[in-house]
Amino acid sequence: MGIDLPLIWFLIIGFGVMMYVIMDGFDLGIGILFPFIRSREDRDTMVNTVAPVWDGNETWLVLGGAGLMAAFPKAYAVLLSALYIPALGLLMGLIWRGVSFEFRFKANDAHKPFWDGAFMTGSFVAAFFQGVMLGAFINGHHVVDGVATGGVLAWLTPFNVFTGLGVVVGYALLGATWLILKTEGQLQRLVIRATTPILLATLASLLIVSVWTPLNHPAIAQRWFSLPNFLFFVPVPILVLLSTWATLRSLRAEPHAGPFIWSLILVFLGYSGLVISIWPNILPPDISIWEAAAPPQSLGFALVGALLIIPMILVYTAWSYYVFRGKVKAGEGYH
Repeated sequence: MGIDLPLIWFLIIGFGVMMYVIMDGFDLGIGILFPFIRSREDRDTMVNTVAPVWDGNETWLVLGGAGLMAAFPKAYAVLLSALYIPALGLLMGLIWRGVSFEFRFKANDAHKPFWDGAFMTGSFVAAFFQGVMLGAFINGHHVVDGVATGGVLAWLTPFNVFTGLGVVVGYALLGATWLILKTEGQLQRLVIRATTPILLATLASLLIVSVWTPLNHPAIAQRWFSLPNFLFFVPVPILVLLSTWATLRSLRAEPHAGPFIWSLILVFLGYSGLVISIWPNILPPDISIWEAAAPPQSLGFALVGALLIIPMILVYTAWSYYVFRGKVKAGEGYH
């Protein structure tokens, strides 16, 4: 039996996307939380918690996009053409946020509120359009002659808009629990109080999407609720509820890393539910990873580069987080 290169690439891309969601999720979440933190000193502290690592977090987005283009060019072409507007919105949000990230440190008192607003809007826009693209991906695309039908605004549906807002809330949860881990004092207490309603909103979003999706897609409903599949998959929603309970419980004491770890588990469970729903399709509802895959020669050649690059990314990412570990105090940053 030969090596299943499309499956390997599906796992690589899935891993890259998951790493991006985790690492840039709390990064974007900090900007989403800005409207609820009025103190300029607290906002500076929030940004300082990610200042040393935020550039590297987006490496995983590049890996996922480049891997999709190299390994599954048919899916890449269809998705990019069908989601051109939300993809452009995502990139504009990331660019605007990146510019504001740098300029807010250099701005004087008169201009700093403008760059704070830019940081907020860039973070919200980037997160929202990621969720819109997720919703459009779940809904699937009808492909004729290699082109998605439905028009340039086919992505603009109530379900996609809701998933966009759901991702915004989920990233806010990651940002809040990251700040619990990295800050102390009054800022940490403010964030601890805000985390419970954000967590409950995230859980509500997951539950609504989990009900809405099978109602819209009978094939997904059949996968989840038919026997014996139901017995294998029912631990996922149970673990979601347990993770939510564990997060709430960890917030009652003197929280440190616990809420962040449990929120990561919650996000991973939501991600696993997505994979269960679409497998083995790279382009729902009916184009599998094997149908959309590039020629074996291309997959093998690209895999050599991926196996060299991914360990390097993991090593420098782990090292950077290790070097910049610990709490960030008000009025201080990393030097």
